[in-house]
Amino acid sequence: MRAKNHLGEFLRARRTQLTPESVGLPVDGRRRVPGLRREEVADLAGLSTDYYTRLEQGRERHPSRSVLDALARALSFDDEALRYLRSVADHSPRGRRKQAERPRVDPRLQALLELWSSTPAIVLDGLTNVVGANQLGRAVYQGHEHAECLARMVFLDQGARSFYGDWTSVAHATVAALRAAGGADPDDPGLIALVGELSLRSDEFRVMWGKAQVRVKTRGSTLLRHPLVGDLHLNYESLTVNAAAGLMIKVFHPVPNTPTADALALLGSLTAGESTVRAPERSPAE
Repeated sequence: MRAKNHLGEFLRARRTQLTPESVGLPVDGRRRVPGLRREEVADLAGLSTDYYTRLEQGRERHPSRSVLDALARALSFDDEALRYLRSVADHSPRGRRKQAERPRVDPRLQALLELWSSTPAIVLDGLTNVVGANQLGRAVYQGHEHAECLARMVFLDQGARSFYGDWTSVAHATVAALRAAGGADPDDPGLIALVGELSLRSDEFRVMWGKAQVRVKTRGSTLLRHPLVGDLHLNYESLTVNAAAGLMIKVFHPVPNTPTADALALLGSLTAGESTVRAPERSPAE
């Protein structure tokens, strides 16, 4: 089976998102397709059109670091998109293989999470599976059908649009984070299965995935509309787990002495002792 052309697909998807005006090129009349033409990208990067075409078509799979940097400048990539570009360019297809075992939460880390009694915390792997959480972290996502995987929850759960105060921003961020996680191994069977499932079941996911945006938000703020305690205005920080590559702790925290802080305290008392987030189930592909 022919190896998938991740580099070419990424370049093609990103050039279609740009306009000539955005990169300082003149507009030369009506265009049949959106975005930049191949020859325009090649010219901006200082490459021949033939060489760039071979990159997109997968006939050239070993560009130098200087070529990748030139393409990143031509396509207005930020640092995260450049890292992804370099990663997929360095990736060597190994053919179909079994899913590697997903990282698990060490019991000592789980015990630490439970000590954070006033701040919701969840542990995510690169596919947004919730592999660990403290009591408040479990309580925040209580009642959602797909709470074991946030990507599925965002796009497949009927209640997600009312739960997230800004569903569209959360959806775009989720897709961009999945894309970034795939840079380390775009042929990961688990990633392929998840993207395939969501693409089939959600038109919005399929469109967002096709834009090939790459970004991991490490901090920010969000509004969650909880069915038990109402609106939760939360800040969050995402922390990597050094002892388990691929895991990230997402810690939510309210501004002290606010209605959200009071609502979290109430939520904690209402859900004490409950365990509402299941461990991620393995699909047949895994």
